[in-house]
Amino acid sequence: MIFTFLASLISQGQTSAAQPLSPDVVSKMLNKSLYDFEVTAIDGKLVSMKQYKGHMILIVNVASKCGYTPQYEGLQKLYTHYKVKGLIVLGFPANNFRGQEPGTDVEILDFCKSTYGVTFPLFSKISVKGPDMHPIYQWLLSNSDATKDIEWNFNKFIITSSGKIQNRFNHKVKPDSPEMIAAIETVLAAK
Repeated sequence: MIFTFLASLISQGQTSAAQPLSPDVVSKMLNKSLYDFEVTAIDGKLVSMKQYKGHMILIVNVASKCGYTPQYEGLQKLYTHYKVKGLIVLGFPANNFRGQEPGTDVEILDFCKSTYGVTFPLFSKISVKGPDMHPIYQWLLSNSDATKDIEWNFNKFIITSSGKIQNRFNHKVKPDSPEMIAAIETVLAAK
């Protein structure tokens, strides 16, 4: 019975034991820039991260069936308010935590637009932890001061206009929290 429970947790990515990035992966990612990556947009088109060069970027792993899903509303408000000053919010759906992003890309996009009016860029569903972690998340973890695994949906990385990670916030920090607003305004002021 315990074995079945543990097997279930492992298959859902729910074990508490972190699987740190290998030294080879970290070394490889330290030699890359965020702008070296290409990602697949939620509509299936390939997107070069180079198109975001010169902008402040907020990267968030998102999910549609999570207790933190209402953060979509705050993310959209940030994007709407700060877009003219150079902020781009990038949402990466991931199904790593208790199957809280089970939908297809079409279903995810429809949900985000119809429920939260999301207009910021969304990308095709990826993995943000484990052996199939997407390279952009390998880069984020390798280049962050807080290199521990992504612990849940709605982790946030603030990246400067020069492509450096400035801050990382966990899922409990809401997009409209004073510390998020202060971090965004500090990065935008330094631009």
